[in-house]
Amino acid sequence: MTKKTQTLWDEALRLIKENVSEQQFSSLFKPMKLESYDENSKVILVNLPSMFIYEYVEEHYADLLYKVFNRTFGTGFRLNYRILADKEHGKTNVIESEPVANIEKQRQRTTANQSPTLLDAVQPQQIDSQLNPRLTFANFVEGTSNKLPRTVGLSIAEHPATASFNPMFIFGPSGCGKTHLINAIGVKTKEIYPQKRILYVSARLFQVQYTSAVIRNSLNDFIRFYQTIDMLIVDDIQEWMGSDKTQDTFFHVFNHLFRNGKRIILASDRPPVDLKGMHERLLTRFACGLTAELEKPNEQLCIDILNRKIKHDGLNIPGEVVQFIAQTANGSVRDLEGVVNSLMAYSIVYNRDIDLTLAERVIKRAVKINDHPLTVDEIVETVCNHFNVSTTAVGSRSRKREHVIARQVAMYLAQKHTKMPASRIGLLVGSRDHSTVIHSCAQVEKRITADAAFNNEVAEIEKQFKLKK
Repeated sequence: MTKKTQTLWDEALRLIKENVSEQQFSSLFKPMKLESYDENSKVILVNLPSMFIYEYVEEHYADLLYKVFNRTFGTGFRLNYRILADKEHGKTNVIESEPVANIEKQRQRTTANQSPTLLDAVQPQQIDSQLNPRLTFANFVEGTSNKLPRTVGLSIAEHPATASFNPMFIFGPSGCGKTHLINAIGVKTKEIYPQKRILYVSARLFQVQYTSAVIRNSLNDFIRFYQTIDMLIVDDIQEWMGSDKTQDTFFHVFNHLFRNGKRIILASDRPPVDLKGMHERLLTRFACGLTAELEKPNEQLCIDILNRKIKHDGLNIPGEVVQFIAQTANGSVRDLEGVVNSLMAYSIVYNRDIDLTLAERVIKRAVKINDHPLTVDEIVETVCNHFNVSTTAVGSRSRKREHVIARQVAMYLAQKHTKMPASRIGLLVGSRDHSTVIHSCAQVEKRITADAAFNNEVAEIEKQFKLKK
């Protein structure tokens, strides 16, 4: 059997599986084995383990098989069965299925007044994927902050038909590489499976398209189009928070794609639990696959990203300059690329080498050096020093009053002074869940309002943050 024939058979089984129950597929169709396919005579020969299965399939699923093989092997095929008649002696009989013409006539009679199924629909045409071909896995530099989502994303691109990690929900702060990664997944999938309908769309564009469809009274066409996609990639879905009608429409698209085993890739600047104003039924679906965080790159990854860009652009930048940029670019890939582009421009315009002096001059204009965000670790350390407790105690399960107060204040200030979601703060402060962080913040806010001395203490801690910047 050729590889092409095996691919056609695998596609036929996939279509059958989508249109019958799991039990029906396992008992009736999974035992089917393709013995041969003659491309000249267009005869499909299928092995069946018993006469019972043959009779049952012919009686109840002849129409389904006709539509599936018509879709995969093309029109004008003939289907024959090789059936095991005598198991003890291994004797088989070959039986010809009902002629295609008769099946077609019967199908027209029995389905004339029924709604068309997925297999009756016309094959959708190829579309512009809207992917950026320059954003690939080849130039997505791997590091500890992105290893998990990158590895899983590559696996999905190589094996999109598997049910694992669907949907894939990627979240992280601006500039950490989310858009690059989700584009890379789409680009790689399209490279391996060019026949698949893959679409990248921003949440904002989806919302604009939805509004336009409502105005033109073509909402059903809009939904049907999105339901034909094999891999739907949506960026910045936090844009939908509070947009009830857009969420309702996407809910129907999501359900259809998910039920039919299509791939859904979502990106956001925060995890599902922090998408306030998003419908609960959507949040539960977002969280049912894989939720993967993309953290800002650490210094070493920043250096690796810079070195790769420098090599790609054919620049000559000293190691000390590379390290300086990595330490001052706020852990943002966009900032890193912006600084390198600016250095290149300054070097050409002013005809001078790129050195530390030029780098400092450029970074002052490109990056807010004096506005580095505080880390949770820095906040915890400052709070612990103020209350004279150890960071180990704050991160422990201790219920001592001084430990609880320090822990709650640390969570409150972390939420106030960082852009991290409550779930991430809780993980960094003693592996608590997001509800504990929310409760702690509420307790601190309540006490600040009622206790002037406590309010002054919190203000004193915040002064220490300013001194550190």
